[in-house]
Amino acid sequence: MSQSQSVILNRSDVPTREALQEAINGLKFKLSVDESYAPFESSGYLPCTINGEDSGVNIRFDALEPYLARFPNLQAQAGQRDTLITLRSEGDPREDVCVLMIAAALAQNFDAIVHSPKKDVLSPAEKLISQARSQFADLD
Repeated sequence: MSQSQSVILNRSDVPTREALQEAINGLKFKLSVDESYAPFESSGYLPCTINGEDSGVNIRFDALEPYLARFPNLQAQAGQRDTLITLRSEGDPREDVCVLMIAAALAQNFDAIVHSPKKDVLSPAEKLISQARSQFADLD
């Protein structure tokens, strides 16, 4: 089952690779984002290493307005945030965990809100952190 998370944040809060990695490390996640990550430039598959194994996520930076048109109930929560980062896996359990870990780091450290488009629900940082740790523990 694939994992998809939509991360809504201010353009000025989109982290550099170094800041994102520092946030991930601060949560004690065993995830390393590839050096190729570049805010607003990365698109498509982004390699990652999780607990020493190759993995990754599909990442895309988009304008927020079309997304809010699909989910108008998010407008109030989005506030002045103006950027959408879509994180998606292709169903590999390691990729699913990568999506959750990156989304959790963005929510915890960069004032992002995280929305699951499949369920149309917001996930607070604490829930994402808990899910990421739980699913990480379940990896072989």
